[in-house]
Amino acid sequence: MIDILSAVIIAGLTTGALYALATVGLSLVWGSMGMLNMAHAALLTLGGYVAFTVTTSLGLPVPVGFLAAVLAGALAGGLLYLLVARNLLGHDKANFEANVMIATVGIGIALENAILLTYGGQPLKQPISAAGSFSLAGIGIPYQNMLIVLVVVVMMAIVAFLLGRTRMGRAIRATAQNREAAQLMGVAVNRVYFQVLVLSGALAGICGVMVSSMTQLSPPLGNDPMLKAFIMCVVAGLGNLPGAVAAAFGLAMLEAFVEYVAGARWGFPTLLFVVIAVLIWRPAGLFGRIQIRRM
Repeated sequence: MIDILSAVIIAGLTTGALYALATVGLSLVWGSMGMLNMAHAALLTLGGYVAFTVTTSLGLPVPVGFLAAVLAGALAGGLLYLLVARNLLGHDKANFEANVMIATVGIGIALENAILLTYGGQPLKQPISAAGSFSLAGIGIPYQNMLIVLVVVVMMAIVAFLLGRTRMGRAIRATAQNREAAQLMGVAVNRVYFQVLVLSGALAGICGVMVSSMTQLSPPLGNDPMLKAFIMCVVAGLGNLPGAVAAAFGLAMLEAFVEYVAGARWGFPTLLFVVIAVLIWRPAGLFGRIQIRRM
């Protein structure tokens, strides 16, 4: 019984770490820009395939492949702002949220199909992984699960440092609280938006590598993490980063236990039930404000 319980907990913590990484990138963009980036799933997939290409086709070391995934996600996020978000902000701010959501849906579909045409639909194995496990008090813990949790903890610490201790982070938080007031105080809002999408894209690239290391590479790789991340954001309150991380781990543990007790097919319906219950009880989310700032 202890072995089964420990396996469920390890699976829940690992899944929660992956959900948290996906959720932070999505929530960061919403909280700062009021923008729901529907291309986030495609950026996850892009990161996984870039790491695969660099380590397999080019034969470069694993750390280089991981760094390439980070850079690819950051570059894609930057281009998303320069080519799409900036233009939509400049033309029609009143309808920015709806317009950018539609635009990023199209970009996500186009990028996913480009990956499909380039690599085909056959699942591929991500070479960035850690084989084996070690025993702690008689409980086997896979190295891959430890690697994922460690990477996510490090990335959360880096994001917390950037937002809490740097000038860029202060500008991001000021813009998220009140865009007009931040502009009056001399904050370059357009640069802040660019930085936010670059940071979100980098996190998506890392998440794509971590998710594909647990499953397999395929063009729709990012769809499930994106959907789960959106659920976590809604439960926590859109734009609330600490709440999103807490919701990611909490709901992942719930999903793991439900799948063990009732079967895998009940995991996702349980998350949907939680979302519906939270929206009825607290429409702004568990940690959200009553009113959310719009562009």
